[in-house]
Amino acid sequence: MKNGDIAQVDLARGQRTALFASAVTFGLAAAKALIGYGFHSPLLVADGFHTFSDFTVIFASWFGLFLAARKKTERFPYGLYKAETLVSFIIGLLVAWAGIEVFLEGVRKFGPPASTGAFPLLPIVVSCVSMVIGYFLARREGAVGNEINSQSLKTIAQDSYLNIAVSFAVLAGILAAWFSIPYVEGVLLVIISLLILKLGLETIWFSLLILLDANLDRPLQSEIIQEISDIQGVTGVRDVKIRQAGPFRLVECNIESNPHAPLYQAHGVADRVEDRVKKTFPYIESVYVHVEPGRLRTTVAIIPVKNIDGLNSKVHGHFGRAPYFIVVKIGESGVEIEDFYYNEHLGKKASIHVGVKVIKELTRYGLNTLFTSQIGEISFHMLKDAFVDIYRAREDEPVTETLERFRRGDMELLSAPTHPAEKSLAEGAIRSGGDKP
Repeated sequence: MKNGDIAQVDLARGQRTALFASAVTFGLAAAKALIGYGFHSPLLVADGFHTFSDFTVIFASWFGLFLAARKKTERFPYGLYKAETLVSFIIGLLVAWAGIEVFLEGVRKFGPPASTGAFPLLPIVVSCVSMVIGYFLARREGAVGNEINSQSLKTIAQDSYLNIAVSFAVLAGILAAWFSIPYVEGVLLVIISLLILKLGLETIWFSLLILLDANLDRPLQSEIIQEISDIQGVTGVRDVKIRQAGPFRLVECNIESNPHAPLYQAHGVADRVEDRVKKTFPYIESVYVHVEPGRLRTTVAIIPVKNIDGLNSKVHGHFGRAPYFIVVKIGESGVEIEDFYYNEHLGKKASIHVGVKVIKELTRYGLNTLFTSQIGEISFHMLKDAFVDIYRAREDEPVTETLERFRRGDMELLSAPTHPAEKSLAEGAIRSGGDKP
């Protein structure tokens, strides 16, 4: 399933959760208001109106998810995912306002409560049922919000947990009024109001940062850089930018690749980066990749040679038919010999495509450059597909001279093989018949 399809499925799931929570919350608000009015419990009536305000918050979350699920259009090419963030901002305002209202209500409740005549059994039952239902709603909202990364659902889940505390304060107030215990309800409501206000302000601030495209996910940024750095053809990662749009992420990658790579190879690298990022991180909805020519900071080169004599070894006349290969690392500090490789494929039966077999074994060195006098067609294209630059060396030239000419920029960069495929196959067939390399 593609990331766009995942986005639509997740948004639809979030909508169902928010719509169900809206219906249940509306039912609780109506029950509290009616029972509170019937049993002359102003506190329960007030809690009913507070629950109704929670209904508007949850319904706003559903509406935001509904807008975010709309298909992309020419006018909105990135989709309407940020509608969910905008609604989260509005929800934060409503939650903060609710916190202020609860605070003012708590201040009004300081002092001795007025005792009621009959024991308020049904209001107590309603408050208890409200806490139980609120708990399961909060768990469901939080679970779905975390799974689909919906900020609005995560916010209303936290608000639902705080509403359980509000219902508990209402229950304590009803019992305090019955037993004529002062201050209990007021103190609890003031404490809870401060928690609600904190939640609202945090939601406002976080939503505002998202709307302003702030970088809020540095760990994800580091993970993406590490992931795409291992892709063949990527020589460096200059920058990774992440924009959050509702539950999803929009990513921009600025990468470096071999400056000598043709355009089609650069496009191939960009496609591989996009596919890898989307596959590894499902909640990244789109990836924009910009490829720039990079500079090889360290050159890892192989050179086919006739003998083993360090940097004085002589260059062989052909890539695949060389008995040895020297692997060198060329950096700012100088040249370092990494290894000597013995071409064990020479002299064997069916020694056709020796160069291909050698390449498969030498790729473990992370090579990016080859110096050779001649190279066959298959080996040439295989190395070019692996983003290896191929330079023409001179047969019998010492490796030191080859490297010196490379440092001076006095070497020809090959754009085509020097040895046709038919000739390589014919030579391989002759050698497999018994000729010595």
